[in-house]
Amino acid sequence: MKCILLAGALALAAGAAGADPIEGLWQTQADDGAYALVQIAPCGPAYCGKITRTFKDGGEYKSPNIGRQIVIDMAPKGNGAYEGKVWRPSNDKTYIGKIALAGDAMKLSGCVLGGLFCAKQDWSRVK
Repeated sequence: MKCILLAGALALAAGAAGADPIEGLWQTQADDGAYALVQIAPCGPAYCGKITRTFKDGGEYKSPNIGRQIVIDMAPKGNGAYEGKVWRPSNDKTYIGKIALAGDAMKLSGCVLGGLFCAKQDWSRVK
C-alpha cells in the first residue's frame, strides 16, 4: 500500500514540476475600464485561457463573459513565446495573438491584417 501511495505522490509531483510556465491565473490589463482574471491551462497540444472573474472601478462584478475563452490555442514556440488567437471582449473580435512570457509578466498582443495593426496588453501572474 505504501508503494502505491508513494508512486501516486511522485506522479503528482512530476506533473506539477512539468507544468508549462504559462499555466496559472493571470490578471489582464484594464480595457475599457474593466479587467479580468484568466485561468490558463492546457487545451490539447496548446494553451487556452478562460475568464474566471471580472472587475471594474467599483469592484468585482458578474460579467456575461465569465467562462468565455479569451486565450485560444496558444502554441509554445520556445523561449517564452506563444502563438495562437486572442478574443477581445470589449469589441467581440478575435485576433491573431502572440504572447511573450518572462517569469510572472506576460506581454500579449492581438493583430489584424497579418500584423500590420496590433494592440498590446501587459498581464501579471496572480499569486
